[in-house]
Amino acid sequence: MTSPSTPERPVSVVLAGGGTAGHISPLLAIAAAIVERRPGTRITAVGTEAGMETRLVPAAGFDLRTIDRVPMPRRPSIDLVKLPARLVRAVRQARAIVADAGADVVVGVGGYVSTPVYLAAWTRRVPVVIHEANARPGMANRVGARVASRVAVAFGGTGLRNAVLVGMPMRRSIAELDRAAGQAGARASLGLDPERPTLIVTGGSSGAASLNRAVAEAAPGLTAAGMQILHITGRGKQVMAQDGTPPAVPGYHQVEFVDGMERVYAAADLLVARAGAATVSEISAVGLPAVLVPLPHGNGEQRFNAGALVGSGGALLVDDADFTPAWIRDHLPGLVTDPGRLAGMSAASYAQGVRDADRRMADLVLGAARSAR
Repeated sequence: MTSPSTPERPVSVVLAGGGTAGHISPLLAIAAAIVERRPGTRITAVGTEAGMETRLVPAAGFDLRTIDRVPMPRRPSIDLVKLPARLVRAVRQARAIVADAGADVVVGVGGYVSTPVYLAAWTRRVPVVIHEANARPGMANRVGARVASRVAVAFGGTGLRNAVLVGMPMRRSIAELDRAAGQAGARASLGLDPERPTLIVTGGSSGAASLNRAVAEAAPGLTAAGMQILHITGRGKQVMAQDGTPPAVPGYHQVEFVDGMERVYAAADLLVARAGAATVSEISAVGLPAVLVPLPHGNGEQRFNAGALVGSGGALLVDDADFTPAWIRDHLPGLVTDPGRLAGMSAASYAQGVRDADRRMADLVLGAARSAR
């Protein structure tokens, strides 16, 4: 116990997660909120050398340590045979990081990197706090929930024991976005007409080939109906015409990537996107009407992610196989050019949103750290 004249040791928090923006973005939002709540907190992020975290974490001003990537095979394979040795090595690496950091608490957001860190924390009797982004939990967080002192979720109905619903931690520039006030400026910054009804399509940073093909084929009919389209294809996923150039359709704009999704959310009257946990949570936070097209493979978590938002009337759900040029031409022109219907969807979406999940997570994490001291 410290005396009144002895300064309290700074809190040390180790956060595990990486690979994709879906893991890294909430991790960084949690880290920033912790430092805001408790200035001087030591933040150490743990990822792998192959993920986006190698760029995004240092850019956010946080220390990054890496461990080996440990895939969790779901069926017999050579990776399954190698799993025990790989996991032991990664846990040993994670134990060293947790010890070096003097961690008071470990926080995980799922993904390959989290399981070894959870196990390392458990063996060192460091409390674990997990955040599960998807309505259907991944394997890492199903394991982590067994040893966690606190379990937080972005969606209800995950089945994780003693879970607390906190929402999805996200950047404040999104959580506090005023779409109406920022719309004209956002459209201008994206090279769009500030006054024209706007459809924006994105398959995420990796792109979505089936969405890209369908939208590019339907584009002439959509723009003829009076709207403009910003089609964000994903890096290296541009859709080309027969002459090898992007389709030359007036009012149709194709880019690979947009820096700052808040500009996209402000500019759009309607968004077409996959139903990743971050996307569903962010469009709810800002009240953006959407057409959600879940990934047709995986464990089906995207359909579950979208369930409450679609049920509220804030979004439409379309199966990937049904999202064809014909469906697009039949349904989107009337929706994008119907302000009354869009306003109703926006209100329903906004009512589903959680805009302070980063601070809720910070309070859980710091509470767990206090209890361990």
